[in-house]
Amino acid sequence: MLKANFITAREAAAKVKDNSTICTIAMTLVSASESILKELEKSFLDTGHPANLTLLHSCGQSDRKDGIQHLAHEGMVKRIIGSHWGLQPKWMEMIANSQVEAYCLPQGQIAQLYRSMACGLPGKMSKVGLGTFIDPRVEGGKMNERTKPLPDIVDILTYDNEEYMFYRQISIDVCVIRGTACDEMGNLTTTEEAMKLEVLPAVLAAKRWGGRVIAQVKQVVQTGTIHPKEVTVPGVFIDDIVVCGNPMEDHRQTSSWYFDPSYCGQVRVPQGNIPPAPFNERKFIARRGAMELYRGAVVNLGTGIPNDMVGKVCNEEGVSDDIMITVESGIYGGVQAGGIDFGIGQNLYAMIGHHEQMDYYNGAGVDITFMGLGELGEDGSVNSTKMGSRCTGAGGFIDITQNAKKVVFLGTFTASGAEYEFSEGKLKIVKEGKIRKMVKEAAQLSFNGPMAREKGQEVLIVTERAVFRLCREGVELIEIAPGIDLQTQVLEQMDFAPIVSADLKVMDEKLFIPDGPFGLELKEK
Repeated sequence: MLKANFITAREAAAKVKDNSTICTIAMTLVSASESILKELEKSFLDTGHPANLTLLHSCGQSDRKDGIQHLAHEGMVKRIIGSHWGLQPKWMEMIANSQVEAYCLPQGQIAQLYRSMACGLPGKMSKVGLGTFIDPRVEGGKMNERTKPLPDIVDILTYDNEEYMFYRQISIDVCVIRGTACDEMGNLTTTEEAMKLEVLPAVLAAKRWGGRVIAQVKQVVQTGTIHPKEVTVPGVFIDDIVVCGNPMEDHRQTSSWYFDPSYCGQVRVPQGNIPPAPFNERKFIARRGAMELYRGAVVNLGTGIPNDMVGKVCNEEGVSDDIMITVESGIYGGVQAGGIDFGIGQNLYAMIGHHEQMDYYNGAGVDITFMGLGELGEDGSVNSTKMGSRCTGAGGFIDITQNAKKVVFLGTFTASGAEYEFSEGKLKIVKEGKIRKMVKEAAQLSFNGPMAREKGQEVLIVTERAVFRLCREGVELIEIAPGIDLQTQVLEQMDFAPIVSADLKVMDEKLFIPDGPFGLELKEK
Protein backbone atom coordinates (compact mmCIF):
# COMPACT_ATOMS: atom_id res chain seq x y z
CA MET A 1 0.00 0.00 0.00
CA LEU A 2 1.21 3.51 -0.80
CA LYS A 3 2.49 5.38 2.26
CA ALA A 4 2.72 9.11 2.84
CA ASN A 5 6.07 10.69 3.69
CA PHE A 6 5.75 12.15 7.19
CA ILE A 7 8.44 14.64 8.16
CA THR A 8 9.03 17.36 10.75
CA ALA A 9 8.44 21.05 10.12
CA ARG A 10 12.20 21.60 10.29
CA GLU A 11 12.76 18.94 7.63
CA ALA A 12 10.07 20.58 5.51
CA ALA A 13 11.83 23.94 5.73
CA ALA A 14 15.07 22.32 4.58
CA LYS A 15 13.37 21.21 1.36
CA VAL A 16 12.80 24.83 0.28
CA LYS A 17 15.93 25.83 -1.61
CA ASP A 18 17.37 29.25 -2.42
CA ASN A 19 15.84 31.03 -5.44
CA SER A 20 12.69 28.90 -5.33
CA THR A 21 9.16 30.09 -6.00
CA ILE A 22 6.99 29.16 -3.02
CA CYS A 23 3.20 29.28 -3.20
CA THR A 24 1.25 29.41 0.07
CA ILE A 25 -2.50 28.81 0.40
CA ALA A 26 -4.54 30.54 3.12
CA MET A 27 -6.73 33.62 3.72
CA THR A 28 -6.20 35.83 6.76
CA LEU A 29 -4.90 33.16 9.19
CA VAL A 30 -7.42 30.56 7.99
CA SER A 31 -5.53 27.46 6.78
CA ALA A 32 -2.11 29.07 7.32
CA SER A 33 0.60 26.42 7.78
CA GLU A 34 2.15 28.04 10.84
CA SER A 35 4.43 25.14 11.79
CA ILE A 36 6.13 25.21 8.40
CA LEU A 37 6.23 29.00 8.05
CA LYS A 38 7.81 29.40 11.49
CA GLU A 39 10.52 26.87 10.67
CA LEU A 40 11.25 28.60 7.37
CA GLU A 41 11.73 31.86 9.25
CA LYS A 42 13.91 30.21 11.89
CA SER A 43 16.06 28.57 9.21
CA PHE A 44 16.65 31.89 7.46
CA LEU A 45 17.45 33.75 10.68
CA ASP A 46 19.84 30.97 11.81
CA THR A 47 21.53 30.10 8.51
CA GLY A 48 20.59 32.72 5.90
CA HIS A 49 18.70 30.07 3.91
CA PRO A 50 16.40 29.74 2.09
CA ALA A 51 17.12 33.06 0.40
CA ASN A 52 16.03 35.02 -2.68
CA LEU A 53 12.63 33.36 -2.77
CA THR A 54 9.66 34.40 -4.87
CA LEU A 55 6.53 34.30 -2.70
CA LEU A 56 3.26 33.77 -4.56
CA HIS A 57 -0.06 34.09 -2.72
CA SER A 58 -3.58 34.84 -3.89
CA CYS A 59 -5.02 36.18 -0.61
CA GLY A 60 -3.76 38.21 2.30
CA GLN A 61 -2.44 35.60 4.73
CA SER A 62 -1.87 37.11 8.14
CA ASP A 63 -3.51 38.56 11.25
CA ARG A 64 -0.93 41.36 11.58
CA LYS A 65 1.58 39.08 13.31
CA ASP A 66 1.67 35.53 11.89
CA GLY A 67 1.06 33.80 8.55
CA ILE A 68 3.34 34.87 5.72
CA GLN A 69 4.67 37.67 7.88
CA HIS A 70 7.14 34.99 9.01
CA LEU A 71 8.74 35.32 5.56
CA ALA A 72 8.96 39.14 5.63
CA HIS A 73 12.73 39.44 5.93
CA GLU A 74 14.94 41.32 3.49
CA GLY A 75 16.99 38.81 1.56
CA MET A 76 14.73 35.89 2.36
CA VAL A 77 12.15 36.93 -0.24
CA LYS A 78 13.39 38.72 -3.33
CA ARG A 79 9.99 39.06 -5.02
CA ILE A 80 6.43 38.94 -3.73
CA ILE A 81 3.48 38.42 -6.08
CA GLY A 82 0.22 38.73 -4.19
CA SER A 83 -3.07 40.54 -3.89
CA HIS A 84 -3.42 41.97 -0.39
CA TRP A 85 -1.19 43.06 2.49
CA GLY A 86 -3.60 45.09 4.61
CA LEU A 87 -3.15 42.77 7.63
CA GLN A 88 0.59 42.37 7.03
CA PRO A 89 2.42 45.44 8.37
CA LYS A 90 5.88 43.93 7.84
CA TRP A 91 5.18 43.32 4.16
CA MET A 92 3.68 46.79 3.69
CA GLU A 93 6.80 48.30 5.27
CA MET A 94 9.15 46.26 3.08
CA ILE A 95 7.18 47.15 -0.05
CA ALA A 96 7.08 50.85 0.87
CA ASN A 97 10.85 50.83 1.51
CA SER A 98 11.61 48.96 -1.75
CA GLN A 99 13.19 46.10 0.18
CA VAL A 100 11.46 43.60 -2.08
CA GLU A 101 10.20 43.45 -5.66
CA ALA A 102 6.41 43.68 -5.35
CA TYR A 103 3.69 42.92 -7.87
CA CYS A 104 0.00 43.17 -6.99
CA LEU A 105 -2.48 41.15 -9.03
CA PRO A 106 -6.22 40.70 -8.42
CA GLN A 107 -6.92 37.95 -5.93
CA GLY A 108 -9.32 36.01 -8.12
CA GLN A 109 -6.97 36.13 -11.09
CA ILE A 110 -4.18 34.51 -9.07
CA ALA A 111 -6.52 31.82 -7.71
CA GLN A 112 -7.76 31.06 -11.22
CA LEU A 113 -4.25 31.26 -12.68
CA TYR A 114 -3.38 28.16 -10.66
CA ARG A 115 -6.15 26.30 -12.47
CA SER A 116 -5.01 27.57 -15.88
CA MET A 117 -1.44 26.51 -15.16
CA ALA A 118 -2.62 23.14 -13.82
CA CYS A 119 -4.21 22.30 -17.17
CA GLY A 120 -1.12 23.29 -19.16
CA LEU A 121 -2.00 26.79 -20.33
CA PRO A 122 0.63 29.57 -20.55
CA GLY A 123 -1.49 31.95 -18.49
CA LYS A 124 -4.99 33.32 -17.98
CA MET A 125 -7.02 35.71 -20.12
CA SER A 126 -9.53 38.05 -18.45
CA LYS A 127 -11.19 41.44 -18.66
CA VAL A 128 -10.46 41.92 -14.96
CA GLY A 129 -7.83 44.60 -14.40
CA LEU A 130 -8.33 46.60 -17.58
CA GLY A 131 -8.15 50.32 -16.90
CA THR A 132 -6.89 49.87 -13.34
CA PHE A 133 -3.40 50.03 -11.83
CA ILE A 134 -2.98 46.35 -12.82
CA ASP A 135 -3.11 47.32 -16.51
CA PRO A 136 0.48 47.47 -17.87
CA ARG A 137 -0.39 50.77 -19.58
CA VAL A 138 -1.07 52.23 -16.11
CA GLU A 139 1.23 50.65 -13.49
CA GLY A 140 1.29 46.96 -14.31
CA GLY A 141 0.64 46.11 -10.68
CA LYS A 142 4.15 47.29 -9.72
CA MET A 143 3.93 48.58 -6.18
CA ASN A 144 7.23 50.38 -5.57
CA GLU A 145 10.20 52.08 -7.21
CA ARG A 146 12.29 48.93 -7.12
CA THR A 147 9.74 47.09 -9.24
CA LYS A 148 8.96 49.78 -11.83
CA PRO A 149 12.00 49.09 -14.09
CA LEU A 150 11.34 45.32 -14.08
CA PRO A 151 9.51 43.44 -16.85
CA ASP A 152 5.72 43.25 -16.78
CA ILE A 153 4.12 40.01 -15.64
CA VAL A 154 0.81 40.93 -17.32
CA ASP A 155 0.11 41.77 -20.96
CA ILE A 156 -2.66 43.24 -23.07
CA LEU A 157 -3.92 41.03 -25.88
CA THR A 158 -6.69 41.46 -28.43
CA TYR A 159 -9.10 38.68 -29.29
CA ASP A 160 -12.08 39.10 -31.59
CA ASN A 161 -11.48 42.88 -31.58
CA GLU A 162 -11.72 43.11 -27.78
CA GLU A 163 -8.96 43.83 -25.28
CA TYR A 164 -8.10 41.43 -22.48
CA MET A 165 -5.55 41.21 -19.72
CA PHE A 166 -3.24 38.22 -19.95
CA TYR A 167 -1.83 36.99 -16.64
CA ARG A 168 1.35 35.05 -17.37
CA GLN A 169 2.13 31.65 -15.90
CA ILE A 170 4.38 31.52 -12.81
CA SER A 171 6.21 28.26 -12.26
CA ILE A 172 5.87 26.89 -8.71
CA ASP A 173 8.72 25.01 -7.02
CA VAL A 174 7.06 24.46 -3.64
CA CYS A 175 3.39 24.63 -2.67
CA VAL A 176 2.52 24.75 1.04
CA ILE A 177 -1.04 23.77 1.99
CA ARG A 178 -2.96 22.82 5.12
CA GLY A 179 -5.65 20.29 5.90
CA THR A 180 -7.51 19.06 8.96
CA ALA A 181 -6.52 15.40 8.72
CA CYS A 182 -4.95 12.94 6.35
CA ASP A 183 -4.81 9.17 6.27
CA GLU A 184 -1.67 7.04 6.17
CA MET A 185 -1.69 7.27 2.38
CA GLY A 186 -1.75 11.07 2.53
CA ASN A 187 -5.31 11.68 1.35
CA LEU A 188 -6.13 15.06 2.85
CA THR A 189 -9.35 16.56 4.18
CA THR A 190 -10.27 20.14 5.06
CA THR A 191 -13.40 19.34 7.10
CA GLU A 192 -12.63 21.64 10.05
CA GLU A 193 -11.17 24.47 7.98
CA ALA A 194 -13.35 27.59 7.78
CA MET A 195 -12.84 27.93 4.01
CA LYS A 196 -12.32 25.61 1.05
CA LEU A 197 -9.93 28.00 -0.74
CA GLU A 198 -8.10 26.98 -3.94
CA VAL A 199 -6.05 24.14 -2.48
CA LEU A 200 -6.36 21.54 -5.27
CA PRO A 201 -5.78 23.90 -8.24
CA ALA A 202 -2.61 25.21 -6.57
CA VAL A 203 -1.38 21.69 -5.88
CA LEU A 204 -1.98 20.61 -9.48
CA ALA A 205 -0.29 23.78 -10.76
CA ALA A 206 2.80 22.89 -8.72
CA LYS A 207 2.72 19.35 -10.07
CA ARG A 208 2.56 20.69 -13.62
CA TRP A 209 6.01 22.23 -12.98
CA GLY A 210 7.33 19.20 -11.11
CA GLY A 211 7.05 21.14 -7.86
CA ARG A 212 6.99 19.78 -4.31
CA VAL A 213 3.77 19.84 -2.28
CA ILE A 214 4.10 20.05 1.50
CA ALA A 215 1.01 19.78 3.70
CA GLN A 216 0.43 20.55 7.37
CA VAL A 217 -2.30 18.54 9.14
CA LYS A 218 -3.70 18.33 12.64
CA GLN A 219 -4.05 14.56 12.82
CA VAL A 220 -3.52 11.29 10.96
CA VAL A 221 -6.26 8.65 10.61
CA GLN A 222 -6.31 5.10 9.30
CA THR A 223 -6.40 4.66 5.53
CA GLY A 224 -9.92 3.97 4.34
CA THR A 225 -11.66 5.85 7.15
CA ILE A 226 -12.05 9.11 5.19
CA HIS A 227 -15.08 9.26 2.91
CA PRO A 228 -13.71 9.74 -0.62
CA LYS A 229 -15.97 12.75 -1.22
CA GLU A 230 -14.34 14.48 1.76
CA VAL A 231 -10.84 14.21 0.27
CA THR A 232 -9.69 17.65 -0.89
CA VAL A 233 -6.29 16.53 -2.22
CA PRO A 234 -5.53 12.88 -3.10
CA GLY A 235 -2.39 11.67 -1.35
CA VAL A 236 -0.58 10.91 -4.63
CA PHE A 237 -0.15 14.68 -5.13
CA ILE A 238 1.39 15.37 -1.71
CA ASP A 239 5.12 14.85 -1.29
CA ASP A 240 5.54 15.54 2.42
CA ILE A 241 3.23 15.84 5.41
CA VAL A 242 3.93 17.68 8.66
CA VAL A 243 1.76 16.77 11.63
CA CYS A 244 1.38 19.92 13.70
CA GLY A 245 2.97 19.51 17.11
CA ASN A 246 1.14 22.41 18.75
CA PRO A 247 -2.31 22.75 17.13
CA MET A 248 -3.60 25.22 19.73
CA GLU A 249 -1.00 27.74 18.54
CA ASP A 250 -0.02 26.65 15.03
CA HIS A 251 -3.18 25.07 13.60
CA ARG A 252 -5.88 27.47 14.68
CA GLN A 253 -9.11 27.55 12.71
CA THR A 254 -8.67 31.32 12.57
CA SER A 255 -6.76 33.98 14.46
CA SER A 256 -9.34 34.66 17.18
CA TRP A 257 -10.10 31.09 18.21
CA TYR A 258 -8.70 27.59 17.98
CA PHE A 259 -11.86 25.85 16.76
CA ASP A 260 -15.55 26.69 16.57
CA PRO A 261 -17.70 24.12 14.72
CA SER A 262 -20.21 26.77 13.67
CA TYR A 263 -17.62 28.31 11.31
CA CYS A 264 -17.05 25.11 9.32
CA GLY A 265 -20.72 24.18 9.12
CA GLN A 266 -20.75 21.36 11.67
CA VAL A 267 -23.29 23.12 13.92
CA ARG A 268 -25.52 26.18 13.78
CA VAL A 269 -25.89 28.69 16.59
CA PRO A 270 -29.19 30.44 17.41
CA GLN A 271 -29.41 33.63 15.39
CA GLY A 272 -30.27 35.55 18.54
CA ASN A 273 -26.92 34.55 20.02
CA ILE A 274 -25.09 36.67 17.44
CA PRO A 275 -24.69 40.07 19.10
CA PRO A 276 -25.57 43.27 17.20
CA ALA A 277 -22.80 45.69 16.29
CA PRO A 278 -22.43 48.74 18.55
CA PHE A 279 -23.81 51.99 17.17
CA ASN A 280 -21.17 54.32 15.74
CA GLU A 281 -20.37 55.99 12.42
CA ARG A 282 -19.43 52.65 10.85
CA LYS A 283 -22.77 51.10 11.72
CA PHE A 284 -24.57 54.26 10.57
CA ILE A 285 -22.84 54.05 7.17
CA ALA A 286 -23.65 50.33 6.94
CA ARG A 287 -27.32 51.03 7.70
CA ARG A 288 -27.55 53.58 4.91
CA GLY A 289 -25.77 51.21 2.57
CA ALA A 290 -28.17 48.39 3.46
CA MET A 291 -31.07 50.54 2.29
CA GLU A 292 -29.86 49.78 -1.27
CA LEU A 293 -30.67 46.09 -0.83
CA TYR A 294 -33.63 44.43 -2.49
CA ARG A 295 -35.35 41.14 -1.83
CA GLY A 296 -33.59 38.22 -3.51
CA ALA A 297 -30.33 40.09 -4.17
CA VAL A 298 -27.06 38.18 -4.17
CA VAL A 299 -24.65 40.40 -2.27
CA ASN A 300 -20.88 40.56 -1.80
CA LEU A 301 -19.24 42.10 1.25
CA GLY A 302 -15.68 43.44 1.00
CA THR A 303 -13.31 44.15 3.86
CA GLY A 304 -13.81 46.96 6.37
CA ILE A 305 -17.25 48.43 7.06
CA PRO A 306 -18.99 46.10 4.54
CA ASN A 307 -17.89 42.82 6.12
CA ASP A 308 -17.66 44.07 9.68
CA MET A 309 -21.06 45.76 9.73
CA VAL A 310 -23.47 45.10 6.84
CA GLY A 311 -24.08 41.42 7.66
CA LYS A 312 -24.64 42.23 11.32
CA VAL A 313 -27.07 45.01 10.40
CA CYS A 314 -29.01 42.61 8.17
CA ASN A 315 -29.13 40.01 10.94
CA GLU A 316 -30.33 42.60 13.48
CA GLU A 317 -32.97 43.86 11.05
CA GLY A 318 -34.21 40.32 10.39
CA VAL A 319 -33.64 40.41 6.62
CA SER A 320 -30.72 37.98 6.32
CA ASP A 321 -32.90 35.23 4.83
CA ASP A 322 -34.39 37.61 2.23
CA ILE A 323 -31.03 38.21 0.54
CA MET A 324 -27.98 36.02 -0.04
CA ILE A 325 -24.76 37.42 1.37
CA THR A 326 -21.53 36.07 -0.11
CA VAL A 327 -17.85 36.70 0.54
CA GLU A 328 -14.98 36.16 -1.89
CA SER A 329 -13.71 33.21 0.16
CA GLY A 330 -16.69 31.21 -1.14
CA ILE A 331 -19.21 31.44 1.71
CA TYR A 332 -22.97 31.92 1.31
CA GLY A 333 -25.39 33.22 3.90
CA GLY A 334 -24.95 33.40 7.64
CA VAL A 335 -23.31 36.16 9.63
CA GLN A 336 -19.76 37.07 8.77
CA ALA A 337 -16.79 37.49 11.08
CA GLY A 338 -14.73 40.55 10.21
CA GLY A 339 -11.40 42.22 10.88
CA ILE A 340 -8.55 39.77 11.27
CA ASP A 341 -11.03 36.90 10.75
CA PHE A 342 -12.35 38.19 7.41
CA GLY A 343 -13.82 35.62 5.05
CA ILE A 344 -15.56 33.23 7.44
CA GLY A 345 -19.10 33.08 8.80
CA GLN A 346 -21.49 31.31 11.12
CA ASN A 347 -24.68 29.52 10.04
CA LEU A 348 -23.68 29.31 6.39
CA TYR A 349 -25.93 27.80 3.74
CA ALA A 350 -23.14 26.90 1.33
CA MET A 351 -19.37 27.00 0.94
CA ILE A 352 -17.59 26.65 -2.40
CA GLY A 353 -13.97 27.03 -3.48
CA HIS A 354 -12.34 30.44 -3.63
CA HIS A 355 -11.53 30.10 -7.35
CA GLU A 356 -15.09 28.92 -8.04
CA GLN A 357 -16.53 31.94 -6.25
CA MET A 358 -14.41 34.16 -8.47
CA ASP A 359 -15.89 32.41 -11.54
CA TYR A 360 -19.24 33.84 -10.48
CA TYR A 361 -17.91 37.28 -9.58
CA ASN A 362 -15.92 37.56 -12.84
CA GLY A 363 -18.63 36.11 -15.08
CA ALA A 364 -22.27 36.70 -14.17
CA GLY A 365 -21.29 39.33 -11.61
CA VAL A 366 -22.85 39.78 -8.19
CA ASP A 367 -26.06 41.82 -7.91
CA ILE A 368 -24.68 44.27 -5.32
CA THR A 369 -21.23 44.59 -3.82
CA PHE A 370 -20.38 46.69 -0.79
CA MET A 371 -16.75 47.83 -0.79
CA GLY A 372 -14.52 50.05 1.32
CA LEU A 373 -13.57 53.56 0.24
CA GLY A 374 -10.07 55.03 0.34
CA GLU A 375 -10.29 58.00 -2.02
CA LEU A 376 -12.89 59.26 -4.50
CA GLY A 377 -11.62 61.21 -7.50
CA GLU A 378 -13.41 63.88 -9.50
CA ASP A 379 -14.01 61.47 -12.40
CA GLY A 380 -15.58 58.87 -10.12
CA SER A 381 -12.47 56.69 -9.87
CA VAL A 382 -11.77 55.10 -6.49
CA ASN A 383 -8.52 54.26 -4.75
CA SER A 384 -8.79 51.62 -2.05
CA THR A 385 -5.44 49.91 -2.61
CA LYS A 386 -2.61 52.34 -1.84
CA MET A 387 -2.61 55.21 0.65
CA GLY A 388 0.64 57.18 0.41
CA SER A 389 3.41 54.60 0.58
CA ARG A 390 1.14 52.13 2.41
CA CYS A 391 0.26 49.35 -0.04
CA THR A 392 -2.72 47.34 1.10
CA GLY A 393 -3.21 45.83 -2.35
CA ALA A 394 -6.32 44.89 -4.30
CA GLY A 395 -7.49 41.64 -2.75
CA GLY A 396 -10.71 40.73 -4.56
CA PHE A 397 -11.70 44.39 -4.99
CA ILE A 398 -11.01 44.61 -8.73
CA ASP A 399 -12.40 41.14 -9.55
CA ILE A 400 -15.68 42.01 -7.88
CA THR A 401 -16.26 45.70 -8.61
CA GLN A 402 -15.57 45.52 -12.35
CA ASN A 403 -18.36 43.04 -12.95
CA ALA A 404 -20.90 43.76 -10.20
CA LYS A 405 -24.24 45.06 -11.38
CA LYS A 406 -24.23 47.63 -8.57
CA VAL A 407 -21.33 48.89 -6.46
CA VAL A 408 -21.85 50.63 -3.12
CA PHE A 409 -18.69 52.10 -1.61
CA LEU A 410 -18.86 52.57 2.17
CA GLY A 411 -16.48 54.80 4.09
CA THR A 412 -16.12 57.89 6.21
CA PHE A 413 -16.01 61.25 4.43
CA THR A 414 -12.58 62.12 5.91
CA ALA A 415 -9.95 60.00 7.62
CA SER A 416 -7.56 60.14 10.56
CA GLY A 417 -9.01 61.49 13.79
CA ALA A 418 -12.59 62.35 12.86
CA GLU A 419 -15.09 62.26 15.73
CA TYR A 420 -18.89 62.24 15.53
CA GLU A 421 -22.02 62.51 17.65
CA PHE A 422 -25.39 61.07 16.67
CA SER A 423 -28.32 62.45 18.64
CA GLU A 424 -31.89 63.67 18.14
CA GLY A 425 -31.88 62.43 14.56
CA LYS A 426 -28.91 64.54 13.57
CA LEU A 427 -25.18 64.17 12.92
CA LYS A 428 -22.64 66.45 14.57
CA ILE A 429 -19.01 66.57 13.43
CA VAL A 430 -17.13 66.95 16.72
CA LYS A 431 -13.71 66.83 15.10
CA GLU A 432 -12.88 66.81 11.40
CA GLY A 433 -10.55 64.16 10.00
CA LYS A 434 -7.07 65.26 9.00
CA ILE A 435 -7.10 63.53 5.62
CA ARG A 436 -9.47 64.39 2.79
CA LYS A 437 -10.85 61.42 0.87
CA MET A 438 -12.69 63.39 -1.83
CA VAL A 439 -9.71 64.32 -4.00
CA LYS A 440 -9.03 65.80 -7.42
CA GLU A 441 -7.39 62.61 -8.65
CA ALA A 442 -7.25 59.22 -6.94
CA ALA A 443 -3.65 58.27 -6.13
CA GLN A 444 -4.10 54.75 -7.49
CA LEU A 445 -6.67 53.52 -9.98
CA SER A 446 -8.43 50.69 -8.13
CA PHE A 447 -11.82 51.39 -9.75
CA ASN A 448 -12.08 53.19 -13.07
CA GLY A 449 -14.88 55.75 -12.80
CA PRO A 450 -15.04 56.76 -16.49
CA MET A 451 -15.28 53.10 -17.55
CA ALA A 452 -18.08 52.50 -15.04
CA ARG A 453 -19.93 55.60 -16.21
CA GLU A 454 -19.51 54.65 -19.86
CA LYS A 455 -21.06 51.22 -19.39
CA GLY A 456 -23.83 52.55 -17.14
CA GLN A 457 -22.79 50.64 -14.03
CA GLU A 458 -24.78 51.72 -10.97
CA VAL A 459 -22.35 53.14 -8.37
CA LEU A 460 -23.04 54.81 -5.02
CA ILE A 461 -20.62 56.27 -2.47
CA VAL A 462 -22.07 56.29 1.04
CA THR A 463 -20.45 58.25 3.88
CA GLU A 464 -21.68 59.36 7.30
CA ARG A 465 -22.61 62.83 6.04
CA ALA A 466 -23.20 62.54 2.29
CA VAL A 467 -24.22 60.10 -0.42
CA PHE A 468 -22.99 60.40 -4.01
CA ARG A 469 -23.76 58.51 -7.19
CA LEU A 470 -21.93 58.25 -10.48
CA CYS A 471 -23.77 59.64 -13.46
CA ARG A 472 -22.65 60.18 -17.04
CA GLU A 473 -21.55 63.73 -16.21
CA GLY A 474 -19.50 62.79 -13.12
CA VAL A 475 -19.99 62.57 -9.35
CA GLU A 476 -23.42 63.73 -8.15
CA LEU A 477 -24.27 64.56 -4.53
CA ILE A 478 -27.74 63.17 -3.84
CA GLU A 479 -28.11 63.13 -0.01
CA ILE A 480 -26.73 64.80 3.08
CA ALA A 481 -27.24 63.92 6.73
CA PRO A 482 -29.53 66.03 8.89
CA GLY A 483 -27.51 68.46 10.98
CA ILE A 484 -24.80 68.83 8.32
CA ASP A 485 -24.08 72.14 6.61
CA LEU A 486 -23.81 71.56 2.87
CA GLN A 487 -21.30 74.31 2.18
CA THR A 488 -18.85 74.09 5.09
CA GLN A 489 -19.02 70.41 6.01
CA VAL A 490 -19.38 68.85 2.58
CA LEU A 491 -18.41 71.05 -0.37
CA GLU A 492 -15.53 72.87 1.36
CA GLN A 493 -14.13 69.53 2.57
CA MET A 494 -13.77 68.29 -1.02
CA ASP A 495 -10.97 68.96 -3.50
CA PHE A 496 -13.43 69.04 -6.38
CA ALA A 497 -16.91 70.39 -6.94
CA PRO A 498 -19.49 67.63 -7.32
CA ILE A 499 -22.71 67.99 -9.22
CA VAL A 500 -25.29 68.90 -6.58
CA SER A 501 -28.59 67.22 -7.34
CA ALA A 502 -31.51 69.53 -7.95
CA ASP A 503 -33.43 67.04 -5.80
CA LEU A 504 -30.90 66.88 -2.94
CA LYS A 505 -32.42 64.79 -0.15
CA VAL A 506 -31.82 64.52 3.59
CA MET A 507 -30.99 61.08 4.99
CA ASP A 508 -33.79 59.27 6.81
CA GLU A 509 -33.75 60.15 10.53
CA LYS A 510 -34.54 56.55 11.48
CA LEU A 511 -30.93 55.70 10.65
CA PHE A 512 -29.97 57.48 13.88
CA ILE A 513 -31.86 55.10 16.22
CA PRO A 514 -29.01 53.90 18.47
CA ASP A 515 -30.46 50.72 19.98
CA GLY A 516 -32.24 47.86 18.26
CA PRO A 517 -33.42 47.61 14.64
CA PHE A 518 -34.01 50.85 12.74
CA GLY A 519 -36.70 49.29 10.55
CA LEU A 520 -34.94 48.30 7.33
CA GLU A 521 -37.44 47.65 4.56
CA LEU A 522 -36.06 45.81 1.56
CA LYS A 523 -36.91 47.09 -1.88
CA GLU A 524 -38.52 44.88 -4.47
CA LYS A 525 -36.37 44.16 -7.51
